[in-house]
Amino acid sequence: MTDGYPAISEQLDDVETARQEGRRKMDWARQHMPILESLREEFETERPLDGERIGMAMHVEAKTAVLVELLATGGAEVAITGCNPLSTHDDVSAALDANDSITSYAKREVDDEEYYAAIEAVIAHEPTLTVDDGMDMVAAIHEDYPELIDGIVGGCEETTTGVHRLRAMDDDGELKYPVFAVNDTPMKQLFDNVHGTGESSLANIAMTTNLSWAGKNVVISGHGYVGKGVAKKAAGQNANVIVTEVEPRRALEAHMEGYDVMPMAEAAEVGDVFITTTGNRDVITGEHYPKMKDGVLLANAGHFDIEIDLDALSDLAVSEREARDGVHEYELEDGTRLNVLAEGRLVNLASPIAMGHPVEVMDQSFGIQAACVREIVANPGEYDAGVHDVPDDLDREVAEIKLVAEGVEFDNLTDEQREYMGSWQHGT
Repeated sequence: MTDGYPAISEQLDDVETARQEGRRKMDWARQHMPILESLREEFETERPLDGERIGMAMHVEAKTAVLVELLATGGAEVAITGCNPLSTHDDVSAALDANDSITSYAKREVDDEEYYAAIEAVIAHEPTLTVDDGMDMVAAIHEDYPELIDGIVGGCEETTTGVHRLRAMDDDGELKYPVFAVNDTPMKQLFDNVHGTGESSLANIAMTTNLSWAGKNVVISGHGYVGKGVAKKAAGQNANVIVTEVEPRRALEAHMEGYDVMPMAEAAEVGDVFITTTGNRDVITGEHYPKMKDGVLLANAGHFDIEIDLDALSDLAVSEREARDGVHEYELEDGTRLNVLAEGRLVNLASPIAMGHPVEVMDQSFGIQAACVREIVANPGEYDAGVHDVPDDLDREVAEIKLVAEGVEFDNLTDEQREYMGSWQHGT
């Protein structure tokens, strides 16, 4: 096992300055994360993770760092690296690495070899739990270090793509320890996927390009939770929204919500901005580029950088240049210029000015993560190997903490209402 990859503190020239700036960002985020703050009080007192070693592959920025420190506060030794070569904030990574209970290997702008070496460095800590965003760590453990699996109590998966991969792995009988599908629980899907990705993707595109949404034809590939959020936010900024879909019910839903729905081959001719949200590959390909208008923007809000076929685009281009920080321009033979943002990676996390989701949104998602880690450790025998839904009581717990923090009161069912809802004997 490779364990010689250096922690972030050994890779930076001015570590102390980086740590101070990272801490400043983390302190700001923590002020606006009441769910994690509430859990922190419990974790400090009860230390539910004493003796555990947690291996993490996440987007290492300020909000994630608050979660990491919470897990360490609960008694765990934590090792973490990035889950995307461009999403790490080095100063935050350095601030985490200053904690005696945390080792951070995450660094921005690493190549593929460094990216996977950092994952192996985390695995070298022999984690008893994994917390993943995209499933790269789970895959590496199963493929290269199966001898560690017996010592792993369980894991959590943060994102849509990772859950898709895990379910495919589970269907093949290859997933050897229990993993909670954090992405699929309501407190994640209804807020992180819809509001988080919707707001942060559009904000980063606008700030990266300094262009307006108003009046533009915005083509959104996919109408799942992420696609719905992006569509809703784009329409709210006076864009004309076009949806492409492969699932008939989602296509119909988009149509009934007032969006234009058409195949990508048609949308390619009219779109000004293209945003992929599918989690699949080859959504925008070589057949589409020659149809596109001069100056279009191409961005990905899915997980991996395979939704936009950049190899095909590079093959068609007669020249390439950095038109603006975070904007790579490809000029085709006829003079048409197509602009790819953030190298086709997660635009809300990989662009030069990316901040990721709003703090309040990630407080909810990371609250679920922390509650699930606590659950696995507290009840290790209750979950067999495979993908598990998040227990509903944990999801409700996080929602209730958030409502209290927001000062929002809500009703409760009476005993009579509960009895009525649970009975088949009451008729008209």
